[in-house]
Amino acid sequence: MKLVLAGGSGQLGTVLAREFHAAGHQVVVIARSERPAPWRVVRWDAATLGPWASELDGCDVVIHLTGRSVNCRYTPENRRQILESRVLSTRVVGEAIARAGRPPRTWLQMSSAAVYAHRFDAANDEATGRIGGDEPGIPRSWGFSVGVVKAWEEALFSAATPATRRVALRSSIVMGADRGGIFDVLLGLVRAGLGGTSGDGRQMVSWIHERDFVRVIHWLIAHEGFDGVVNVTSPVAVPNVEFMRALRKAWGAPIGFPAPAWMLAIGARLLGTEPELVLKSRWSFPGRLLERGFEFEWTNWEAAAVDLCARWRRAGAGAGAPLPI
Repeated sequence: MKLVLAGGSGQLGTVLAREFHAAGHQVVVIARSERPAPWRVVRWDAATLGPWASELDGCDVVIHLTGRSVNCRYTPENRRQILESRVLSTRVVGEAIARAGRPPRTWLQMSSAAVYAHRFDAANDEATGRIGGDEPGIPRSWGFSVGVVKAWEEALFSAATPATRRVALRSSIVMGADRGGIFDVLLGLVRAGLGGTSGDGRQMVSWIHERDFVRVIHWLIAHEGFDGVVNVTSPVAVPNVEFMRALRKAWGAPIGFPAPAWMLAIGARLLGTEPELVLKSRWSFPGRLLERGFEFEWTNWEAAAVDLCARWRRAGAGAGAPLPI
């Protein structure tokens, strides 16, 4: 099987490329810059058609992961880059597929569970989940993330690719042991003694272990009758207070200073990020996957935190073996 990972040079792309390459599949990563890798890397600008588009002609699966990091201040320029990096790249992938003589059977498109409403009363599944952006009492700036996801998915589903199945991956936070990811950032806070409760700690944290993320990708490729929107997340979310407590326990950190909302606002400004990333209750539920029989391996955050801490330590010691699928 030939897989093309558009925007596949980041953390998730590297995890997927590593796993599919190790399984003997042909992997091509399309990225803004070419760099040495066990798989082939082809350049693109993530906005216009070019020679890279020929890689999609005759391939089996396209997995599109492009998107500027949201871990930044939402200045006008950063907002523009966050939106355009997702929408323009999705449109041009659709154009390349539309022009292909033998278009791929499957297009898996990264999206985000950030589209759902900030809530505490129930989880958001694909059928009944509330789309956010106009909840009473939330900062107006929180609507930006919702709008980005809407535009992102509209670019996917409006593409003229009738021969290609399309799936929008509304993913929660993917927890992996590689350096530079969100788990690495959170663990850094714990190691510094700052991994306490964020805000009032009630906000729900939806997460997925990177092993289950890879397994979901395999499952979606195999189940060709499945399309549309899918929540890619563990079925068991936890409140922030429990999430951080479990991470401290897994690492062996005796204390973690809490950060009330006002302190997070100051800290986020100093660190060049947005407090929304930790204060919004991001509660999603994988209704469609469970209905179709997908079985998650990692549903307990305490056990997942122990596993990820151990993998993080091994990675630091030079053990970089791929995760088993």
